[in-house]
Amino acid sequence: MKRDMQLIDGDIAVLRDQQRKGIQQKSLSDEQLELIYRNKWFKIWVPRSLNGLGLDLVGGLSLLKELAYWDGGLAWTVTLCAGANLFVGFVDPVVGQDIFNSKTVCFGGSGQVAGVAEREGKSYRLKGLWKYATGAPHLTHFTLNAYIQEDGQQLLDEGGNPLVKSFFVAREFVLIHYDWDTFGLEATASHSFSLDNTCVAENQSFFIDASKSTRTELLYQYPFMPFAELTLLVNFMGMYHRFLDLIEKLFVLKSNQGKWEQMESKAAFRKLDEMQQEYIDSTHSVMDLAARSWENLKNELDNSSLYARIAIESRDFVETILSNVIKLYPYTGIAGAEADSEINILFRNIFTASQHKLLQKGFSQA
Repeated sequence: MKRDMQLIDGDIAVLRDQQRKGIQQKSLSDEQLELIYRNKWFKIWVPRSLNGLGLDLVGGLSLLKELAYWDGGLAWTVTLCAGANLFVGFVDPVVGQDIFNSKTVCFGGSGQVAGVAEREGKSYRLKGLWKYATGAPHLTHFTLNAYIQEDGQQLLDEGGNPLVKSFFVAREFVLIHYDWDTFGLEATASHSFSLDNTCVAENQSFFIDASKSTRTELLYQYPFMPFAELTLLVNFMGMYHRFLDLIEKLFVLKSNQGKWEQMESKAAFRKLDEMQQEYIDSTHSVMDLAARSWENLKNELDNSSLYARIAIESRDFVETILSNVIKLYPYTGIAGAEADSEINILFRNIFTASQHKLLQKGFSQA
């Protein structure tokens, strides 16, 4: 199945060569990190004025999808860390200028509201435990969401709901709990972290809201929910594309060996062909939604219906991917069950990624 190439051959060689090392050591290898820093992949969404790639929405999504085709664990880490580096558009611009010029800057953390921030004048005292900070070993700053209190009392927002703010904290103030032990996406090292009465300044807090962005670039006016849905989805798309390509190679090999009964072979190829065409159609649809929503934002047109379609189609696509992988997996035989085989790595990565609640059917955005 045709794949649009963005990466150079040398980078692909490193991705392929280092994937198993990252899995074995349960964190990205030094070679993988050097590749990421050299290509500024953690800074996909950071402006060029701050030494980032400054890609638009579609360009960034295409890059993430290509990375996921070659290494789902690395791509997932890049996606989540680059997504956290997007917060450059929401933090105090003076602070952001100082932090995001760094070649190795890497924000990351948890989207859960799991801790408390006690307001003390113009600072906050943070306390809590947050789970699943992707890329924890190489994060320079940890991001988190916390309920805001003052004098021990919960503060409320304008709608009467508990007030929540986002914060970032430098690595040296964070305790990492090395508790990430999964059967897939091992290299993401998505460990928990905690803070215990850590004092931070007001300028280390921010709201992830397009109306409160601190930079003028268009990307930071794009709502975070459809952005998150699309960036996670392209990881599934890239991994699934690779899975389909490997299944096709396997089918061709089995046919050439003459061990397949004629009817079984035809039925299997027919099923695979249908899935490949369905993938192509769904990919075109999703990328078209992303491109149209980006153009509408440029032209200040209403995007609400497109954002709603992104929410629905992204979850439908993931559901289809999971269903089809389950249908195809039995064809792989014992080879597909070997922990070191690429098909098995893809299977594990896809189903570990499926535990992220954002693209699960029935997820509430409230």
